[in-house]
Amino acid sequence: MWMGNYESINLFGLLIQSTLIENFLLANFLGMCTYLACSNKLTTANGLGLAVVIVITVSGILNWAVHQYVTGDNALQWLSFVGLDTAGINLGFLEFLLFISVIAGFVQILEIVIEKFSPGLYMALGMYLPLITVNCAILGAHLFAVTREYPAIPFWIYVFGSGVGWWLAIALIAAIREKLRTSHIPKGLEGMGITFIMTGLMSMAFMGFTGIKLAQPTGEHTPAPQHEEATVQEK
Repeated sequence: MWMGNYESINLFGLLIQSTLIENFLLANFLGMCTYLACSNKLTTANGLGLAVVIVITVSGILNWAVHQYVTGDNALQWLSFVGLDTAGINLGFLEFLLFISVIAGFVQILEIVIEKFSPGLYMALGMYLPLITVNCAILGAHLFAVTREYPAIPFWIYVFGSGVGWWLAIALIAAIREKLRTSHIPKGLEGMGITFIMTGLMSMAFMGFTGIKLAQPTGEHTPAPQHEEATVQEK
């Protein structure tokens, strides 16, 4: 439930894989709206990236609990201690709604905290801070982790790494866009044109890691080949 077949080295590999190899923005192109809108300045990009990491991690912990105890297969078995028979009840159809509700609730709390302690960042992010709620990278990371049936701790490592990867991508493009302001850009490519080109080049660079698997649990039992089984039986 907590670690499954994963060991510490596998968790480190999962973090690297979710951050770099399977970067949510540059490999899956999720969360592009706020990525393009809030990457004009590096300070704004860092603020939004940090907010996304916090939201995706904390809401990921909450959504794992939702899946584990409410919407997953046989998730309501814990109600048997009060005498309720939940064998035929499956609330999986509510998973999207509950996941988004958890994310939206936590974003509202984060918005209040940022407005209180960092008014400058709050004004810089503007309408895009509430839009973290519908940032498809956040919901996508949670759904990917649920689909892959990660245990609790690998689940949290995966969503945290996904958030860090998104932050890394938006920080990189923001730094590049700040540099491009003092560079000569052809008239037709100014603004979004050159931003899309740079995003494509960054994506190609990150996709160079495709195929590298670092998160395979070393604790999984690998069936021995038939000839080895025969040798063991003979001995």
